[in-house]
Amino acid sequence: MSSRESYTSIINKRAAEKQQLMRVASGRERAELVLKNAVYVNVFTNELSHGDIAVKNGVIAGIGHYDGVEELDMQGKVVAPGLIDAHIHLESSLVAPAEFVKAVLPHGTATVITDPHEIANVLGTDGIDYMIQATEGLPVEVRFMLPSCVPATPLDESGARLDYHAIDPFYDYDRVQGLAEMMNYTGVIQGDVEVLQKITAAHKYHRRIDGHAPGLSGKELNAYVASGVYSDHECSSMDEALEKLSRGQYIMIREGTAARNLKALAGLLVPQYYEHCMFCTDDKHPNDLLHFGHMDAIIRKAVQKYHVDPIIAIKAATHHPARYFQLASRGAIAPGYQADFAVFDNLSDFNVEMMIIKGKIWYQEGRLEPFNVPAVDEWLSDKVHHTFNLEKLTEDSFENVRSRGVIGMVPGEIVTTDAGYASEVNAADDILKIAVIERHRHTGHIGIGYLKGYGLKEGAVATSISHDSHNIIVVGSNDDDMAAAANRIIENNGGIAVVNQGQILGEVTLEIAGLMSEKALTEINDALENAKKQAKILGVSEGIDPFMTLSFMSLPVIPELRLTTRGIIDVVKQQYI
Repeated sequence: MSSRESYTSIINKRAAEKQQLMRVASGRERAELVLKNAVYVNVFTNELSHGDIAVKNGVIAGIGHYDGVEELDMQGKVVAPGLIDAHIHLESSLVAPAEFVKAVLPHGTATVITDPHEIANVLGTDGIDYMIQATEGLPVEVRFMLPSCVPATPLDESGARLDYHAIDPFYDYDRVQGLAEMMNYTGVIQGDVEVLQKITAAHKYHRRIDGHAPGLSGKELNAYVASGVYSDHECSSMDEALEKLSRGQYIMIREGTAARNLKALAGLLVPQYYEHCMFCTDDKHPNDLLHFGHMDAIIRKAVQKYHVDPIIAIKAATHHPARYFQLASRGAIAPGYQADFAVFDNLSDFNVEMMIIKGKIWYQEGRLEPFNVPAVDEWLSDKVHHTFNLEKLTEDSFENVRSRGVIGMVPGEIVTTDAGYASEVNAADDILKIAVIERHRHTGHIGIGYLKGYGLKEGAVATSISHDSHNIIVVGSNDDDMAAAANRIIENNGGIAVVNQGQILGEVTLEIAGLMSEKALTEINDALENAKKQAKILGVSEGIDPFMTLSFMSLPVIPELRLTTRGIIDVVKQQYI
């Protein structure tokens, strides 16, 4: 079949579907599905509206009085559009995309916008390809923003380096929405050519560009916005958010696991400002997904704790992200829109009783319908399961012959302080050795420093989740246990390990790029919670997540000190100390 014949075939098929839709909408033909007696959230009039909602071929045909082949009585319930997460890294769930979908479907999520930044730092474009293939055809539609900063800075050692040439072909994919969070705001402001090439390429394809510029203000903010960055999800105060909003940026109010800004930014969810605000999670870890939920949890918290108008809260999780990402057929209940419905018990508790996507019931009465897990090319699957390229480590690998910088942890924060210098472990004074081990290219590079504030008294903790390059990061009271913990991660092709006196006390295997597992979310959560418990027994301070906190100690874009494979970095000066 020629391309012209193929195009004609597609047009004819879709025209025929439109004809069917017209017959149902006009009442000449019964709908496939009708939500009878529905009270639904009308995002256009900001009120609750009433009527039967008729569905044909996964599309809303009309609202009024309709008969259907299948009819569901919505009496006593509230129907909302399917929920949308405006920005998430799926890798943060620690499970494969299909397992993530199983977790969020019962919570009303119909669409997520993901940035495969983490896996791209390990595998480059192969990582992006894996995520696209692993999400094809899932009930929850996974749409993509292309990673903008791989690696995060030139001082980091990741598994790949992506310029605009590398990511440009992905704009041809149907589910690609634009360029993901531009973390290198310094490069933007200073006119770095490579950075501006990525922005310009996204503009060429008329795609969105998300921002990431914590604390940016004044003329530097003007420059950042002038480059064409449309949003920000890093605001932590009303003043910061209002300045960015006043410059035309959309504000993504983040309430995830690692960072929670709803409390500080709930004041935006009022008629004066809310039209340019939306909700996102950024990172969502297993325990949160299992025990609190997803986007429904943000809506619930906004309404119950911060007294946000329920209609506004729902719009921030539906209509606003759909409008921002130019998803014209999502985010509303109206004729012609995709039939995605989250059915709540009421507008105060927000318990999801039923989930419908494209007119199909995927969840009801506590039961999730089974779905097929997408197939991934065999060679690609093999590649993502073997991403560690380094030799076995020994205690000599962590030998230290001079004073090194001390990274001072700040309770409850991922920012750090400059805590001076040390030349040896002093557990009594909470000075521990920390190392980052390059694992992508067999360079043998191991950056060594010291960490204050972690609290570990004995043993070692290691993880292959170390933002953003995801080398192995390990902290310990002695070199033997540090080597044992790191070696266990190598043996498992990724994950988390807690070790004392050479014994593995707790571990999580993350065999997909060292970031995710194919096991069930409940199984991974159980392993993770046990590992946390063992780390706490070894002395990790209360209020510190032993692994999430550790994973950020190697991210060289957050002040003040960080550790990479080449040593301690002064983030502000972007130089080694």
